[in-house]
Amino acid sequence: MARTCVVGSVNADLSFTVASLPRPGQTVLASQLSPAPGGKGANQAVAAARAGAHVDLVAALGTDAAAADLRAHLRTNGVGVDALVEVPGPSGTAAIIVDTDAENCIVVAPGANAHLTLSSSALRSVIAESDVVLISLEIPLDTAVAAAGVGREAGAVVIVNASPALSDAADRARIAGHADVVVVNETEALDWAEEQVTHLVVTRGARGVSYRSEGTTIDVPAPAVEAVDTTGAGDVFAGVLAAAWPSGPEAALRRAAAAGALATLVPGAGDCAPYSEAIDDVLGQDM
Repeated sequence: MARTCVVGSVNADLSFTVASLPRPGQTVLASQLSPAPGGKGANQAVAAARAGAHVDLVAALGTDAAAADLRAHLRTNGVGVDALVEVPGPSGTAAIIVDTDAENCIVVAPGANAHLTLSSSALRSVIAESDVVLISLEIPLDTAVAAAGVGREAGAVVIVNASPALSDAADRARIAGHADVVVVNETEALDWAEEQVTHLVVTRGARGVSYRSEGTTIDVPAPAVEAVDTTGAGDVFAGVLAAAWPSGPEAALRRAAAAGALATLVPGAGDCAPYSEAIDDVLGQDM
Protein backbone atom coordinates (compact mmCIF):
# COMPACT_ATOMS: atom_id res chain seq x y z
CA MET A 1 0.00 0.00 0.00
CA ALA A 2 1.03 3.59 -0.60
CA ARG A 3 2.50 6.07 1.81
CA THR A 4 -0.52 8.32 1.92
CA CYS A 5 -0.94 11.88 3.17
CA VAL A 6 -4.45 13.15 3.78
CA VAL A 7 -5.00 16.91 3.95
CA GLY A 8 -8.40 17.83 5.31
CA SER A 9 -10.73 18.41 8.22
CA VAL A 10 -11.28 16.88 11.63
CA ASN A 11 -14.69 17.31 13.27
CA ALA A 12 -16.56 16.26 16.35
CA ASP A 13 -19.80 14.80 14.97
CA LEU A 14 -23.21 14.92 16.59
CA SER A 15 -25.52 12.46 14.81
CA PHE A 16 -29.30 12.70 15.19
CA THR A 17 -31.46 9.72 14.17
CA VAL A 18 -34.92 10.76 12.92
CA ALA A 19 -37.88 9.12 11.20
CA SER A 20 -37.63 11.55 8.28
CA LEU A 21 -35.43 14.50 7.42
CA PRO A 22 -37.00 17.83 8.42
CA ARG A 23 -38.53 20.08 5.77
CA PRO A 24 -37.80 23.83 5.84
CA GLY A 25 -39.36 25.31 8.96
CA GLN A 26 -40.19 21.90 10.44
CA THR A 27 -39.07 20.59 13.83
CA VAL A 28 -38.65 16.85 14.27
CA LEU A 29 -37.72 14.78 17.30
CA ALA A 30 -34.66 12.53 17.23
CA SER A 31 -34.88 9.00 18.56
CA GLN A 32 -31.15 8.94 19.24
CA LEU A 33 -28.20 11.33 19.63
CA SER A 34 -24.70 9.97 19.16
CA PRO A 35 -21.41 11.90 19.48
CA ALA A 36 -18.52 10.53 17.41
CA PRO A 37 -15.27 11.57 15.74
CA GLY A 38 -15.54 12.71 12.12
CA GLY A 39 -14.54 15.23 9.48
CA LYS A 40 -13.78 14.33 5.88
CA GLY A 41 -10.02 14.38 6.37
CA ALA A 42 -10.08 12.28 9.52
CA ASN A 43 -12.57 9.79 8.07
CA GLN A 44 -10.47 9.38 4.94
CA ALA A 45 -7.26 8.98 6.91
CA VAL A 46 -8.76 6.29 9.14
CA ALA A 47 -10.17 4.48 6.10
CA ALA A 48 -6.81 4.49 4.34
CA ALA A 49 -5.02 3.29 7.49
CA ARG A 50 -7.50 0.47 8.10
CA ALA A 51 -7.05 -0.53 4.46
CA GLY A 52 -3.35 -1.03 5.14
CA ALA A 53 -1.69 2.23 4.08
CA HIS A 54 0.89 4.22 6.04
CA VAL A 55 -1.04 7.43 6.65
CA ASP A 56 -0.21 10.93 7.88
CA LEU A 57 -2.92 13.53 8.40
CA VAL A 58 -2.34 17.24 7.88
CA ALA A 59 -5.16 18.99 9.71
CA ALA A 60 -6.03 21.48 12.44
CA LEU A 61 -7.54 20.90 15.88
CA GLY A 62 -8.79 23.47 18.35
CA THR A 63 -7.95 23.94 22.01
CA ASP A 64 -11.29 22.63 23.27
CA ALA A 65 -12.05 19.41 25.13
CA ALA A 66 -12.97 17.63 21.90
CA ALA A 67 -9.46 18.00 20.46
CA ALA A 68 -7.85 15.43 22.76
CA ASP A 69 -10.52 12.84 21.95
CA LEU A 70 -10.19 13.45 18.22
CA ARG A 71 -6.40 13.12 18.35
CA ALA A 72 -6.67 9.91 20.38
CA HIS A 73 -9.14 8.44 17.87
CA LEU A 74 -6.73 9.05 15.00
CA ARG A 75 -3.75 7.64 16.87
CA THR A 76 -5.71 4.53 17.91
CA ASN A 77 -6.50 3.87 14.25
CA GLY A 78 -2.88 4.07 13.16
CA VAL A 79 -2.99 7.54 11.63
CA GLY A 80 0.16 9.63 12.01
CA VAL A 81 -0.70 12.75 14.03
CA ASP A 82 2.62 14.63 13.99
CA ALA A 83 1.27 16.97 11.29
CA LEU A 84 -1.78 18.01 13.31
CA VAL A 85 -1.60 21.68 14.25
CA GLU A 86 -3.32 23.38 17.16
CA VAL A 87 -5.40 26.51 16.58
CA PRO A 88 -6.87 28.57 19.46
CA GLY A 89 -10.64 28.10 19.71
CA PRO A 90 -13.05 25.25 18.98
CA SER A 91 -12.38 22.21 16.82
CA GLY A 92 -14.65 21.60 13.85
CA THR A 93 -18.14 20.36 14.64
CA ALA A 94 -20.75 18.69 12.43
CA ALA A 95 -24.46 18.11 13.02
CA ILE A 96 -25.61 15.03 11.07
CA ILE A 97 -29.26 14.09 10.66
CA VAL A 98 -29.96 10.53 9.48
CA ASP A 99 -33.39 9.13 8.60
CA THR A 100 -34.73 5.59 8.57
CA ASP A 101 -33.85 5.21 4.87
CA ALA A 102 -30.18 5.90 5.73
CA GLU A 103 -30.26 9.28 3.96
CA ASN A 104 -28.63 12.22 5.67
CA CYS A 105 -28.08 15.95 5.72
CA ILE A 106 -25.09 17.62 7.37
CA VAL A 107 -24.23 21.07 8.70
CA VAL A 108 -20.59 21.81 9.53
CA ALA A 109 -19.12 24.56 11.72
CA PRO A 110 -15.47 24.58 10.49
CA GLY A 111 -13.83 25.81 13.70
CA ALA A 112 -10.09 25.12 13.56
CA ASN A 113 -10.39 23.67 10.04
CA ALA A 114 -10.97 27.16 8.67
CA HIS A 115 -7.51 28.20 9.89
CA LEU A 116 -5.39 25.39 8.46
CA THR A 117 -2.46 26.71 6.43
CA LEU A 118 0.78 25.28 5.08
CA SER A 119 2.94 28.02 6.59
CA SER A 120 5.10 25.37 8.28
CA SER A 121 7.85 23.74 6.21
CA ALA A 122 7.32 20.60 8.31
CA LEU A 123 3.77 20.24 7.01
CA ARG A 124 4.90 20.71 3.43
CA SER A 125 7.58 18.05 3.97
CA VAL A 126 4.99 15.51 5.15
CA ILE A 127 3.07 16.09 1.93
CA ALA A 128 6.15 16.00 -0.29
CA GLU A 129 7.37 12.70 1.17
CA SER A 130 4.14 10.86 0.29
CA ASP A 131 3.33 8.63 -2.68
CA VAL A 132 -0.32 9.70 -2.74
CA VAL A 133 -1.84 12.94 -1.45
CA LEU A 134 -5.60 12.99 -0.80
CA ILE A 135 -7.24 16.39 -0.32
CA SER A 136 -10.83 17.30 0.53
CA LEU A 137 -12.40 20.75 0.72
CA GLU A 138 -13.64 21.30 4.27
CA ILE A 139 -10.51 23.45 4.63
CA PRO A 140 -9.63 26.80 2.98
CA LEU A 141 -9.36 26.46 -0.78
CA ASP A 142 -6.02 28.25 -0.76
CA THR A 143 -4.66 25.58 1.58
CA ALA A 144 -6.07 22.77 -0.56
CA VAL A 145 -4.53 24.27 -3.71
CA ALA A 146 -1.20 24.76 -1.97
CA ALA A 147 -1.19 21.15 -0.74
CA ALA A 148 -2.01 19.89 -4.22
CA GLY A 149 0.82 21.98 -5.64
CA VAL A 150 3.33 20.63 -3.13
CA GLY A 151 2.27 17.07 -3.88
CA ARG A 152 2.38 17.53 -7.63
CA GLU A 153 5.83 19.15 -7.52
CA ALA A 154 7.15 16.27 -5.42
CA GLY A 155 5.85 13.68 -7.88
CA ALA A 156 3.05 12.31 -5.73
CA VAL A 157 -0.31 11.28 -7.14
CA VAL A 158 -2.71 14.05 -6.11
CA ILE A 159 -6.31 12.97 -5.50
CA VAL A 160 -8.88 15.67 -4.82
CA ASN A 161 -12.21 14.75 -3.30
CA ALA A 162 -13.97 17.90 -4.55
CA SER A 163 -16.45 18.09 -1.71
CA PRO A 164 -18.03 20.30 -0.50
CA ALA A 165 -18.80 21.34 -4.06
CA LEU A 166 -17.06 24.30 -5.71
CA SER A 167 -19.67 26.41 -7.47
CA ASP A 168 -17.14 28.80 -9.04
CA ALA A 169 -15.52 27.58 -12.26
CA ALA A 170 -12.37 29.55 -11.48
CA ASP A 171 -12.01 27.73 -8.16
CA ARG A 172 -12.45 24.36 -9.85
CA ALA A 173 -9.80 25.27 -12.39
CA ARG A 174 -7.36 26.24 -9.62
CA ILE A 175 -7.52 22.86 -7.92
CA ALA A 176 -7.88 20.86 -11.15
CA GLY A 177 -4.59 22.28 -12.40
CA HIS A 178 -2.73 20.34 -9.69
CA ALA A 179 -4.91 17.21 -9.51
CA ASP A 180 -4.27 13.82 -11.10
CA VAL A 181 -7.57 12.35 -9.86
CA VAL A 182 -10.81 14.13 -8.96
CA VAL A 183 -13.48 12.29 -6.97
CA VAL A 184 -17.05 13.66 -6.97
CA ASN A 185 -20.58 12.41 -6.51
CA GLU A 186 -23.19 12.52 -9.28
CA THR A 187 -24.46 15.97 -8.33
CA GLU A 188 -20.96 17.44 -8.10
CA ALA A 189 -19.97 15.76 -11.38
CA LEU A 190 -22.24 18.10 -13.35
CA ASP A 191 -19.88 20.97 -12.57
CA TRP A 192 -16.81 18.98 -13.59
CA ALA A 193 -17.98 17.88 -17.04
CA GLU A 194 -15.93 20.54 -18.81
CA GLU A 195 -12.82 20.43 -16.61
CA GLN A 196 -9.67 18.82 -17.98
CA VAL A 197 -9.05 16.08 -15.42
CA THR A 198 -6.79 13.10 -16.14
CA HIS A 199 -8.84 10.72 -13.97
CA LEU A 200 -12.45 11.57 -13.04
CA VAL A 201 -14.16 9.28 -10.53
CA VAL A 202 -17.91 9.66 -9.96
CA THR A 203 -19.51 7.88 -7.00
CA ARG A 204 -23.13 6.80 -7.52
CA GLY A 205 -24.14 5.44 -4.14
CA ALA A 206 -25.70 1.98 -4.26
CA ARG A 207 -25.15 1.91 -8.06
CA GLY A 208 -21.39 1.89 -7.68
CA VAL A 209 -18.86 4.15 -9.35
CA SER A 210 -17.95 5.32 -12.84
CA TYR A 211 -14.49 6.30 -14.06
CA ARG A 212 -13.28 8.28 -17.05
CA SER A 213 -9.75 8.80 -18.30
CA GLU A 214 -8.58 9.79 -21.78
CA GLY A 215 -11.37 7.99 -23.59
CA THR A 216 -11.45 5.00 -21.22
CA THR A 217 -14.54 4.43 -19.11
CA ILE A 218 -15.05 1.88 -16.36
CA ASP A 219 -18.19 1.15 -14.37
CA VAL A 220 -17.78 -0.71 -11.10
CA PRO A 221 -20.88 -1.95 -9.27
CA ALA A 222 -21.21 -1.63 -5.52
CA PRO A 223 -21.79 -4.80 -3.49
CA ALA A 224 -25.45 -5.15 -2.52
CA VAL A 225 -25.94 -4.32 1.17
CA GLU A 226 -28.78 -3.29 3.48
CA ALA A 227 -27.57 0.20 4.34
CA VAL A 228 -28.02 1.51 7.87
CA ASP A 229 -26.34 4.91 7.48
CA THR A 230 -24.67 6.37 4.40
CA THR A 231 -22.83 9.06 6.40
CA GLY A 232 -19.10 8.76 5.79
CA ALA A 233 -19.36 6.20 2.99
CA GLY A 234 -17.98 8.67 0.46
CA ASP A 235 -15.07 9.46 2.76
CA VAL A 236 -14.29 5.77 3.17
CA PHE A 237 -14.41 5.35 -0.61
CA ALA A 238 -11.92 8.18 -1.12
CA GLY A 239 -9.56 6.98 1.61
CA VAL A 240 -9.42 3.42 0.32
CA LEU A 241 -9.09 4.65 -3.28
CA ALA A 242 -6.02 6.67 -2.27
CA ALA A 243 -4.51 3.75 -0.37
CA ALA A 244 -4.99 1.37 -3.30
CA TRP A 245 -4.30 3.72 -6.22
CA PRO A 246 -0.73 2.42 -6.85
CA SER A 247 -2.33 -0.95 -7.71
CA GLY A 248 -3.96 0.68 -10.74
CA PRO A 249 -7.26 2.52 -11.22
CA GLU A 250 -9.53 -0.48 -11.76
CA ALA A 251 -8.24 -2.44 -8.76
CA ALA A 252 -8.42 0.68 -6.60
CA LEU A 253 -11.98 1.42 -7.72
CA ARG A 254 -13.12 -2.09 -6.84
CA ARG A 255 -11.56 -1.95 -3.38
CA ALA A 256 -12.97 1.49 -2.74
CA ALA A 257 -16.48 0.53 -3.91
CA ALA A 258 -16.47 -2.51 -1.64
CA ALA A 259 -15.24 -0.44 1.30
CA GLY A 260 -17.84 2.27 0.71
CA ALA A 261 -20.64 -0.30 0.70
CA LEU A 262 -19.39 -1.90 3.92
CA ALA A 263 -19.25 1.53 5.55
CA THR A 264 -23.03 1.92 5.21
CA LEU A 265 -23.56 -1.04 7.53
CA VAL A 266 -22.21 0.92 10.53
CA PRO A 267 -23.94 3.96 12.08
CA GLY A 268 -21.91 7.16 12.09
CA ALA A 269 -18.88 8.19 10.11
CA GLY A 270 -15.82 8.09 12.35
CA ASP A 271 -15.74 4.32 12.92
CA CYS A 272 -17.52 3.01 9.82
CA ALA A 273 -14.41 2.22 7.74
CA PRO A 274 -13.84 -1.51 7.20
CA TYR A 275 -10.49 -3.19 7.67
CA SER A 276 -8.54 -4.66 4.77
CA GLU A 277 -9.61 -8.23 5.59
CA ALA A 278 -13.30 -7.35 5.31
CA ILE A 279 -12.72 -5.69 1.95
CA ASP A 280 -10.84 -8.78 0.76
CA ASP A 281 -13.75 -10.99 1.84
CA VAL A 282 -16.26 -8.97 -0.18
CA LEU A 283 -14.05 -8.90 -3.26
CA GLY A 284 -13.47 -12.63 -2.96
CA GLN A 285 -17.22 -13.28 -2.95
CA ASP A 286 -17.60 -11.25 -6.15
CA MET A 287 -14.93 -13.19 -8.04
